[in-house]
Amino acid sequence: MPTAGLVRPTPLPRDASPKISNRIAFSPSTLRFPERHQMASSIRAAACHVSPIFLNARKTTDKAISLIKQAASRKANLVVFPETFISAFPTWSAVRPPTENHDLFQRMVQESIYADGEEIGGIREAARANGTLVSLGFSEKSRHSNGCLFNSNLIIGTEGEILVHHRKLVPTFFEKLTWSPGDGHGLRIAETQFGRIGGLICGENTNPLARYALMAQAEQIHISTWPAIWPTRALQTRRRDDQKPPETSNVQGINYDNLAANRTRAAAHCFEAKCFGIVCAGHLGEDAIETVVDGASQPGAVAETLQAMPRAATFFLDPTGAPLPGFSFIENGEKQKLDCLQNLEGILYADMNLGDCVEGKQYHDVVGGYQRPDIFDLKVDRSRRHPVSFTERDVGEEP
Repeated sequence: MPTAGLVRPTPLPRDASPKISNRIAFSPSTLRFPERHQMASSIRAAACHVSPIFLNARKTTDKAISLIKQAASRKANLVVFPETFISAFPTWSAVRPPTENHDLFQRMVQESIYADGEEIGGIREAARANGTLVSLGFSEKSRHSNGCLFNSNLIIGTEGEILVHHRKLVPTFFEKLTWSPGDGHGLRIAETQFGRIGGLICGENTNPLARYALMAQAEQIHISTWPAIWPTRALQTRRRDDQKPPETSNVQGINYDNLAANRTRAAAHCFEAKCFGIVCAGHLGEDAIETVVDGASQPGAVAETLQAMPRAATFFLDPTGAPLPGFSFIENGEKQKLDCLQNLEGILYADMNLGDCVEGKQYHDVVGGYQRPDIFDLKVDRSRRHPVSFTERDVGEEP
């Protein structure tokens, strides 16, 4: 893959994961805890409601770098990208049978990237050059397999360092045809000068144990990332009333409402954690629709389904789970109030006062005074999992 213009920083270990020490230095007279950042009291977040250059990792990386520069020029401290922004979300697996998708899977593998590759190197350099934190969703290649992919997210520090490398724990529904399960290595908070930031990918925000693991690390800002659409049913020809099956629930036969489901989960997490929420969803580009429709055995039905699906939105939440007003910038540089972005690409901004995370803890601190650790005991394995471990004798060693 061409990578002209991308800058590679100092190479990372193969799993691109930071070495995080949990050691506490002890002396008989005092306990000294690891040095912490001098934390700012407020942060400006920029959520990019954007589409990739579909299945083109190099061009999508260039787009991401441009957006980081644009957001930084508006004084953003944190720039957030949607789920697998580099370089596609495999919507085709929801609307086409697997037997039609071999070529698309091959392209997905080709246009996925390594966590220590040159594309990520370019994003890291952009974060360092602009002094911003970056949260990036990407489809990650494995170094152990020619076809294994992960649905991954990186939180990158202002010096270009990797703070959190998370792989989605379990791909959801049709996503299992593309991505492999991750591990618990990324269930950690990025402690930054702009707050303690955590994140989960899409359906993981339904998992109460994963969410609790982040809450228990004093999370102040929670990033949840989502695809532009998430079809669960093909569109059906409307039936006459006398042909309708008996109704057994109010959701039978209804397609998944991406917007409502995302808001419900994100708001619940913010209310329980008493943290801010950044809900960052992708935008469905015309190039994605054309690619998924092309080669389908029923192109008309596929196109109609893609066009009709509810679009996800990008928005912010406060520590009570209520909407946090956002804003954008118009051409003359003035702010324009905006609650969300849904049908158009753009960058949505919000200013967050981290002191607002405190008051609600008086009412329900579910990882503090409102918890019963004598009754409940949650253990989280944050080991990075590999498919094989090799041992070898040194040359000349006796068998």
